[in-house]
Amino acid sequence: MPKYLSIVIPVYNKEENLKILYKELKPFLESIGKEYEIVFVDDSSVDNSPKILHQLAKQDTRIKVVKLLSNYGQSAAIAAGLENAEGRNIVTMDADLQHDPKDIPNLLKKLESGYDIIMRKLKD
Repeated sequence: MPKYLSIVIPVYNKEENLKILYKELKPFLESIGKEYEIVFVDDSSVDNSPKILHQLAKQDTRIKVVKLLSNYGQSAAIAAGLENAEGRNIVTMDADLQHDPKDIPNLLKKLESGYDIIMRKLKD
């Protein structure tokens, strides 16, 4: 049976953000009360991002780390994350803390009310 939710996050040299992002994401994901996973896609980072991702995955079995063999860019990293996601619902986020995890419950409410795709327009 598929998980209820997958969060797909492409990562390239974001060592300073990863623990903060995880710490902000976890309470919102747990508040949903359904099975979820976080899929981090390392786009061949050259900083400590891979090490931090593997540490996070060791402490939380709901974290999956996908490692790209070369730096292919954000679109390819998202595609790899989508390919490896097991969730019935998928939310993509940046690793740079640009997206607020507080938006996730509202996105899921829209999906559950019959929408197929939810996108949030960023203000100019």
